Formats: sequence, structure tokens, C-alpha cells
Amino acid sequence: MKGRRWWALLALPVFLWTWDTGWAWGAPQENRERREMNDQQEGRQTATFAGGCFWCVEADFEKVEGVMEVVSGYTGGGKADPSYEDVSTGNTGHLEAVQVTYDPRKVSYEALLQVFWRHVDPTDQGGQFVDRGPQYRTAIFYHNDAQRKLAEESKSRLERSGRFSKTIVTEIVPLPRFFRAEEYHQDYHKTHALRYKFYRWNSGRDQFLESAWGDQETPAPDRPGESPYSKPSDKVLRERLTDIEYEVTQKNGTEPPFDNRYWDNKKEGIYVDIVSGEPLFSSLDKYDSGTGWPSFTRPLVPENIVEREDRSLFTTRTEVRSKHADSHLGHVFEDGPPPTGRRYCMNSAALRFIPKEELEIKGYGQYLDLLER
Repeated sequence: MKGRRWWALLALPVFLWTWDTGWAWGAPQENRERREMNDQQEGRQTATFAGGCFWCVEADFEKVEGVMEVVSGYTGGGKADPSYEDVSTGNTGHLEAVQVTYDPRKVSYEALLQVFWRHVDPTDQGGQFVDRGPQYRTAIFYHNDAQRKLAEESKSRLERSGRFSKTIVTEIVPLPRFFRAEEYHQDYHKTHALRYKFYRWNSGRDQFLESAWGDQETPAPDRPGESPYSKPSDKVLRERLTDIEYEVTQKNGTEPPFDNRYWDNKKEGIYVDIVSGEPLFSSLDKYDSGTGWPSFTRPLVPENIVEREDRSLFTTRTEVRSKHADSHLGHVFEDGPPPTGRRYCMNSAALRFIPKEELEIKGYGQYLDLLER
């Protein structure tokens, strides 16, 4: 009996340590919440993201001022304490992910969301770049309801911005247990710098990000009160837009009448700036002006419309531009039908049409009730 008691006393500190760190049966969730509460009291918070190869995601977040630590690991699956070999099969349900410990006094969760979007392809369901399989898909794992709300708002704004022509498929899900990856995966970009650089370049990640974002350092602003719409660099616009779209929006050009996308479009939906995604006009206000260009009696969001005097072509007209992208859209005339008496004569090449049935998934759900009424 004495011997057993002696061994029990020896084992007690080990048991308490495993319970506190979350390794004891039944304790992980409670202990994670307790550790996060302690972190918040000490000026630290935690965020978890999956963006494909965790070597790259870890390296990207470590560059952010205010980030204190980034750990590579696995989460989202059912198997306890999985190994890299387990996860790499794609059969465990886990994703390669990183946990970011940060000082909220120096960097906000909203800013970390911007970093995340800026370093992944959020439209790829099958993996990320050269890495294929469900273990490499993108996800935001929220730790609390506040993070969930901010992540959903951020995703919605990115969708509305029109930055990507495909649907944003990144999941936003509650964080299950996070497992730290093997030590040789931690700080791989530092411990195996040459191999990491060779892998990253050949993965196609940086080439995609350059094409998607150009020389912009961050995506559209995510902070309250700031616009969710932005204009990409000229290099990105030249790659993304067709010749006529670039000529119209950036060079104040005019497309031919009766030979453009939307002049006779009668579907229900809204029209947004093809460059920034900011909402401009609605099918409710569209009418057949007989001019061969899409015409509207009024804008859907007047705040997104800028009117300027145009003295080109030896006459005085009123040019219409978008506020956030500064795209040339067309002109407005005082010969329209009631109730406004105005005719917003737009170029189809400056617009992108969002059908009514796609408003929700494209991030414009707030306009659905308007069309249904």
C-alpha cells in the first residue's frame, strides 16, 4: 500500500499537468476556454485559420506586427492526436491549420482576417494551389461568437467586392480541438529555408496572389465605417478586364449601342461596378430607352454614384462615375420617364449583373427583399 501511495503522489503532478494542458479525458474544451480567458487577461488572443500548406500560412502570419506566435497543426477531424501521415491521406477530416496568438492592442482580429484572405485562394474547393485534397481546403475556425460574426461579415464583403469571379467557398466553422503538428513542421520556413523557398515558388501560391491582388498590400478594408469596395492595381485590371471593359472604365470609352451585354437584359437582379463590386443600379429601375444601352431612372445606391461635368465632344454633358473604383460608367440625361425624369445611360462593359437568385450567395442579400417587394 505504501508503495502504491508513493507512486500515486509521484503521478499527481503529471496528471494535473495533462489535465491543465487538455490532454486528460473530458477536459480539452474546458481547459482551452480557461487558457484563452487567461490569455485575454494577459493581453493575448488566439485565432485559427486553414489556408493550405501550413508552412506558408505560418510564415505569412509571422510577418504581421502584433502577432506573438504561430503554431502549425491539425484540426477539424475526428481522430485524436493525428500525425502528419494520418492527415496527409485526406481521410481523417483534419485540415492543415495554424493557430495565431496575437496582441489585440497591436493588431485586430479584423486585420488578421484581411491577412488570411490576402494569402489564399478562397474559391478553391479541392485544396490550395499545388496541394490537392480536403486536408488543404480553406477555413476560418472561430473561437467565439464575436469572431464568427466578424468572419462572416468579412467574407460577405469580399464576395461583394467582386475581387473573385468565382464563389467564395471558405468555410466558417467553430473550432474543435487543435493538435500541434510535429516539431519539424514548426517554423519550417526558417529551419529549412532553401527547401521552403523552392516549394513555395513551385506551388504557384505567390503567382496566384500577384495576379489576384497585384501590388495591393491588403484586401478591401474590414474595419467598421470603411468601404468594403476597392480598386485593384492597373496591372491586375489589365489582366482581369477585357479590352472593351478596360477602355470604358479606365479610358472613358463608349461601347457600341445594341451590341453590348445588358442593353436588352430583362432579368431581375442588380448591377454592380465590374471593377469594385459596389452596387449601382437595380432591374426595378431599368427601362428600354431605345438608345441601345442599359438605362435606369435612378441609382440603387446614390452614395456610390458621382456626377461630373463633361465638356468633351464639343458639348456639355454630365458624366457618371462610381465612387469607390472611380470607373467611368456613362452619362445621365434629363429626358427620362417618371418618377425621376432622368436617364442614366450606362455602358454594359462597366457593369456586372447579379441575378436575383444569386444575391445571397454573392454577398448582396440585403437587396433581396427590395426585389421581392
